[in-house]
Amino acid sequence: MDEFPADIYTEAEPSVDTLANLGPLRALAGVWEGAAGQDVAPKADGPEREAYIERIELQPIDAQTNGPQLLYGLRYHTRIIKPGEVEAFHDQVGYWLWEPATGALMQTLSIPRGQTAMATGRASADATSFRVEAVRGSLTNGIVSNPFLEHAFRTVRYAVTVTVHADGRWSYEQETMLVIPGQDQPFAHTDRNTLRKVAEPTLNPTARAARADAPTRGART
Repeated sequence: MDEFPADIYTEAEPSVDTLANLGPLRALAGVWEGAAGQDVAPKADGPEREAYIERIELQPIDAQTNGPQLLYGLRYHTRIIKPGEVEAFHDQVGYWLWEPATGALMQTLSIPRGQTAMATGRASADATSFRVEAVRGSLTNGIVSNPFLEHAFRTVRYAVTVTVHADGRWSYEQETMLVIPGQDQPFAHTDRNTLRKVAEPTLNPTARAARADAPTRGART
């Protein structure tokens, strides 16, 4: 049996309600903050450990179709600062996507230091923990860096594990493997944090439109 359908043009019929179709990503929808972030990064004289404060917004988007492929997702923006500072320590944008038909998960990411990637994995609709990974050189879950980063801090693998907790918070553990000139072994650049919700998500546009068009219950004619 082929992995993909013979008809690659006919589009799927999506639901207007993204929040109801996000599977394991539903628990991440909203605005979140975490003040206990821990970063371990490479420096000339050895690993440097730093604390950070994070705010991440994950908002539902309208369903996306690639012909018969149907994806539901969250657009996100992460901004990280060091305690007591204003300047961005890290900034990142992208999408978390889920394909209900296959259980495929995708995270696309881009950072303003000239790097972009797509990490993939799989999870069931009710999963409370999932992992995605990207590897340098892959055409389907790859990593692309600007020439300096490719030379000095070559990213050969990126992986993140997300865990949703019973109290509604969620956490992540992230590992980025770097090949650095003069070091015999790749360096594991790690980040981790636990986030609490500070605001509910905004409905995706088609869901808002459907709600606005719905007749008011009990309205007189």
